Amino acid sequence: MATSELAATYAALILADDGVEITSDKIVALTNAAGVEVESIWATLLAKALEGKNVKELLSNVGAGGAAPAVGGATSAAAGGAAPEATKEEEKKEEEKEESDDDMGFGLFD
Repeated sequence: MATSELAATYAALILADDGVEITSDKIVALTNAAGVEVESIWATLLAKALEGKNVKELLSNVGAGGAAPAVGGATSAAAGGAAPEATKEEEKKEEEKEESDDDMGFGLFD
């Protein structure tokens, strides 16, 4: 990662830590004060990406991406007996696909 990209990211983190709104002007001002030149387009893109987001919350929930599978598991458990039937049908479809590959008349090692 380039020095200017890191500087812009650190500037955004500094602003978030101080509870200040993250804007492109403030990012450019912080990076210029640090002696790093950042193109205004990158500061604008970063500011827009973080607009309306709680950066501190984003950082504290980095590893919390496992919630989605738990929801799917609860749904299948609530369905009861429907889930095993669905998996059997899926297995049959997969087997049919594998058989259709053999109908080509040649194999990988022929």
